[in-house]
Amino acid sequence: MMTRWPSPAKLNLFLYITGRREDGYHNLQTLFQFLDYGDDIDIEPRADGVLQLLNPVAGVADEDNLIVRAARLLISKGCERGMDTEAWGADIGIEKRLPMGGGLGGGSSNAATVLVALNHLWKCGFSVDELAAFGLRLGADVPVFVRGHAAFAEGVGEVLSPVAPPEKWYLVAHPGVSIATPLIFNDPDLPRNTPVRSIETLLNCEFANDCEVIARKRFREVDAALSWLLEYAPSRLTGTGACVFAEFDTESAARQVLEQVPEWLQGFVARGVNISPLQQAISGYAELR
Repeated sequence: MMTRWPSPAKLNLFLYITGRREDGYHNLQTLFQFLDYGDDIDIEPRADGVLQLLNPVAGVADEDNLIVRAARLLISKGCERGMDTEAWGADIGIEKRLPMGGGLGGGSSNAATVLVALNHLWKCGFSVDELAAFGLRLGADVPVFVRGHAAFAEGVGEVLSPVAPPEKWYLVAHPGVSIATPLIFNDPDLPRNTPVRSIETLLNCEFANDCEVIARKRFREVDAALSWLLEYAPSRLTGTGACVFAEFDTESAARQVLEQVPEWLQGFVARGVNISPLQQAISGYAELR
């Protein structure tokens, strides 16, 4: 039977870069919150060991797709535990809404949804901690999607502490460009010395994103989108971009601004949620057992 699983977007409500490590990665302090908006992933288990991606991404080999990599990683971990994985297969499709290179975590969220859903459907029995550790091999943002709770993140984004920021409404705008994360992190002008602060201090400061200055410098479309949004509400970049967002106290206020979005911007309105739609879905499945 085909099952449908949410693969939600995330926002970085703030993102500060506190240093560069010897391995070239950066130490961060960031606040993740989910949106009640994202992709949907359809999964139908198979009993013949075949993994099939129903709608491959143009220009991306299946074996490089995070969805397939997540499924194969789960199979390999099952083999290591001595499980009978020969029959583990699935047809996997995706209804894609989140732009690639948008800073909304689409690929990481897809990988996390596949790990969580197949762990349930194949009855693997891996714990959330184990799935999060597996996910870290696929990307630094995957664990927060696996755990499904808004979080303050440190390290490269893998050291997570659950938090509960206000669940506001957001207008998220995509300026029509894709930004590769290394492009931002390798820029020599990127701020890398923001002081380390406690979560209590950070929650009481005005939120900002250290990557924003580079994204605006390199992409005039991002600069233009932020300049337009800032006329209406507090606005900033999410992740390394390219998406920008404005925050509102009500859905109606966000939608009033969405109606005025210029033609060169694509946007949507969503609610920030501290328990992700994926976590809500897996909890619902657990209650049915």
